[in-house]
Amino acid sequence: MITFALFFVTALAEILGCYLPWLWLRKGGSIWLLVPAAISLAVFAWLLTLHPSASGRIYAAYGGVYVCVALLWLWLVDGIRPSTWDVVGGAVTLAGMAVIAFAPRGS
Repeated sequence: MITFALFFVTALAEILGCYLPWLWLRKGGSIWLLVPAAISLAVFAWLLTLHPSASGRIYAAYGGVYVCVALLWLWLVDGIRPSTWDVVGGAVTLAGMAVIAFAPRGS
């Protein structure tokens, strides 16, 4: 559960770090949005280092959680309710994430 929570917070940091420049470029937001965006992306990179496994495996497993958090963002921030297919796709990515992150490993 701690691993999933860390993935979730990591995904939020990445999405926020990308969303703020999007607001600046596409929605005419203040250039000052780039400051918290840079901080958020730095936090994202730091959070990735807190995982105990090899970085490639972490990035692969994190991708599944990222997809689901992005769909949640779509709903809560963009105001677009995910479709049934979005939910099914999110469930498939979480299943793949679980296989990658939690499979037993030989020494």
